[in-house]
Amino acid sequence: MEATKGKTMNVNELFASELKRLEESKTYKYETALESPQAGVVKVRGKNVIMLASNNYLGMSNHRKIRKAAAEGIRKYGFGVASVRFLCGTQTIHLELEKQVSKFVGAEDTILFSSCFAANEGFFASLTNEKLGYESYKDVIYSDRLNHASIIDGQRLCRAETVDKKIYEHANTAHLEQLLEEDRNKDYRFRIVATDGVFSMEGDLAPLPRLVELARQYGAMLFVDDSHAIGVCGKTGRGTPEHFGVLGNVDVLTGTLGKAIGGASGGYISGSRELIAYLRQKSRPYTFSNSLPPSIVEACKASFKLLSRDRSLVGRL
Repeated sequence: MEATKGKTMNVNELFASELKRLEESKTYKYETALESPQAGVVKVRGKNVIMLASNNYLGMSNHRKIRKAAAEGIRKYGFGVASVRFLCGTQTIHLELEKQVSKFVGAEDTILFSSCFAANEGFFASLTNEKLGYESYKDVIYSDRLNHASIIDGQRLCRAETVDKKIYEHANTAHLEQLLEEDRNKDYRFRIVATDGVFSMEGDLAPLPRLVELARQYGAMLFVDDSHAIGVCGKTGRGTPEHFGVLGNVDVLTGTLGKAIGGASGGYISGSRELIAYLRQKSRPYTFSNSLPPSIVEACKASFKLLSRDRSLVGRL
């Protein structure tokens, strides 16, 4: 019970009222329970139906070799690690997967997270909320209007007094350039341009070549969430940077292990050795979350191995 303006209010009535509003506005989200493994055809309420909603782009979630690797991970290392990375939650397989991802996306190093949502949330605050030797400072983030919720929420965790947040129209590099030019002479410490690689709701791709040019021209750090592109875009599935021929030219790449790579869970940030080492020390979602379980790590290792060896997986798309 909660007192509001002299009245006693049942909080559950508030929840019920909001749920009713969602139903009436046709925005209530229903969950459909599958009675079978994730696949092109799944069973729902006893009937086989074609699956058109999954992010299991390559069919890895039910691939024979991926399932075998996951089972082997449990057999060798157990069900979970029961710890965060800096205590006793780092196994050799975590380090191996980080090296695999780094090589695959053309980065110096990689750090694993429980999800890409956690990775994106942790990135912005880790950079902008730390003084790093500055007594006073100001950072700026330029974000595509249609960026994923995790990028938006990550920026909300940044302190308003030290970070300017600016939105440029979707995929509009002319508007972005205008904002960058307006700020050219401002004494910002970090300038970050943030974008999705593939915008999942629209299905279009970020104009990476021009974004790379603008980031270099204005001394900005280019951040790309490639969750919907990793394993899918590019000749060998290395994402939007490979698709556009700018592999190795994106400063910060984030992605998920929960879509094309196998559909389980997990995320990552790839970048320079110094950045990744810094995030291991400063990123709160990394520091205070249990590390990925062995089954997922081994399955993802097998998935990246398959992608690296069998180009037909991407070619069939």
